[in-house]
Amino acid sequence: MAITSANQLELLQTAEAVAREKMIDPRLVIEAMEESLARAAKSRYGAEMDIRVKIDRKTGRATFTRVRTVVEDDAVENYQAEFTVEQAKQYMADPQVGDEYVEEVPPVDLGRIAAQSAKQVILQKVREAERDRQYEEFKDRAGTIINGIVKREEYGNVIVDVGAGEAILRRNEKIGREAYRPNDRIRCYIKDVRREPRGPQIFLSRTAPEFMAELFKMEVPEIYDGIIEIKAVARDPGSRAKIAVVSYDNSIDPVGACVGMRGSRVQAVVNELQGEKIDIIPWNQDVPTFLVNALQPAEVTKVVLYEDAERIEVVVPEEQLSLAIGRRGQNVRLASQLTGLDIDIMTEEEESKRRQAEFENRTRLFMDTLDLDEFFAQLLVAEGFTNLEEVAYVDLDELLVIEGVDESTAAELQARARDYLEAQNKAALENARALGVEDSLVEFEGLTPQMIEALAKDGVKTLEDFATCADWELAGGWTTVNGERVKDEGILEPFDVSLEEAQNMVMTARILLGWVDPAELESAEEAEEGDDTEEEEAGA
Repeated sequence: MAITSANQLELLQTAEAVAREKMIDPRLVIEAMEESLARAAKSRYGAEMDIRVKIDRKTGRATFTRVRTVVEDDAVENYQAEFTVEQAKQYMADPQVGDEYVEEVPPVDLGRIAAQSAKQVILQKVREAERDRQYEEFKDRAGTIINGIVKREEYGNVIVDVGAGEAILRRNEKIGREAYRPNDRIRCYIKDVRREPRGPQIFLSRTAPEFMAELFKMEVPEIYDGIIEIKAVARDPGSRAKIAVVSYDNSIDPVGACVGMRGSRVQAVVNELQGEKIDIIPWNQDVPTFLVNALQPAEVTKVVLYEDAERIEVVVPEEQLSLAIGRRGQNVRLASQLTGLDIDIMTEEEESKRRQAEFENRTRLFMDTLDLDEFFAQLLVAEGFTNLEEVAYVDLDELLVIEGVDESTAAELQARARDYLEAQNKAALENARALGVEDSLVEFEGLTPQMIEALAKDGVKTLEDFATCADWELAGGWTTVNGERVKDEGILEPFDVSLEEAQNMVMTARILLGWVDPAELESAEEAEEGDDTEEEEAGA
């Protein structure tokens, strides 16, 4: 069939029909038709020719043109689509390099094979336009809730019709043993939207903590209006969850607002989440107080926060231990996710035994290193001294407050402590040199002999080796693996080197080696501070 012999208006009608069906711009369909006709014309006139087709948007008439471009004399590569200035003078009055000469050529009647090829081009372009439209529609909806209809289930994954396309709810994103049948209505959280070769992929979730947060936003007007904010959510999907909320209006109770009259608001969320029990907790800026709230309904006796280690110790009465831990550790696990801290729970008896063990260990340390009797060593521990450095370098007045200690006794204590530490430092330095440590690392400011020895045992023997270390390799840190926080041991962690101190030491080493320009570093820090200031002003 020859397209050029068909009713010209039929092209426009076809374009509009396809555009309506696929919900895309008719211009995209017409452009696809133009490209397909141009490709078919090239197969007739020659693939090297620059043939272009323009379809009139009002009449539907297809105009075929050949385009030749004026180039430099020595730049002609394609004689069918390019020509020199001299050659162009035959067709143009004053040709300049870069000008185009356009001449109309006879329309092409498409044979069966050419028509089929043109059809494939149009279908491909329409399909691409449809995919682009779907991606543009959903890319900004990531992080929101969407309603859909179940179409089918494939290997445990649910394919959901979301109106303008299909989305996938993977089996690990379903709550418990949820089962769906075709045409069931389903509500999900749009977790991610990706542009992929086979089209946009929309990934849904019903287990994401954000799903619960969005459900509460729908049920609680105060959250939607920003009067109440959800600070954190922790879930064991289908079983139990904890959600921390705070109110910015003193007259509104955040927990009561989320619960609703006779529990109506929270019950609506519970029903959507297949009966998942939800603990609504008041958020508090004070971490220990927040943790006490998070461990409800268990009662907490004492909380000790270790900020550098992002760890917290909780002491509970014996009868409250099982309640605080929860079934299979669920309560403490959710509280840990909510606060972002590792939680160690112990009973009052266990804490007492641990404190007693620490007291005995410190007492033995002072007895062995300072040649003291047990009573005197216990006095030091009772006054809060935990290591030899504190005894050796503390102000003399702090030793004089100990009962029975005069100036000469205090001076003797400090002398013994310093002698012992110096001997330890000398031994550590000798061990480090025996392992091959170079002077560049020994002379680096901020590292003690014990630190240098520890670095040498780990293979860090030069300043260059030290400069290539990451801060977490030195100070330690935490990595999340499969939802669980795993401890990364640091080389200098036993010496209480913080992450910030490790960062500063590594950067200083890089500056000394000439790897980093201090001026550039200072400029970058000033720029970063400027950005922070602008963000604060914008927020204000």
